[in-house]
Amino acid sequence: MGRGRQKAKATRQAREMKYFSPETDYSALERELNSAKKNSSKTSSNHRYDDEDDYSEYADKYADSYTDED
Repeated sequence: MGRGRQKAKATRQAREMKYFSPETDYSALERELNSAKKNSSKTSSNHRYDDEDDYSEYADKYADSYTDED
């Protein structure tokens, strides 16, 4: 395939992807959002990130060292 046809094909594919809008299933979206609300209410008080370390043990241990002595 020559460069001109290759570029035209790539342009056509990019245009199709840009303007493609699939039919939205609103009932599936509503189910997903409702299930997310139910799950978040159970874990909202204990929300932690996976990469977040637990420093509360150290905060309690060294709290005495950082009191104001001015």
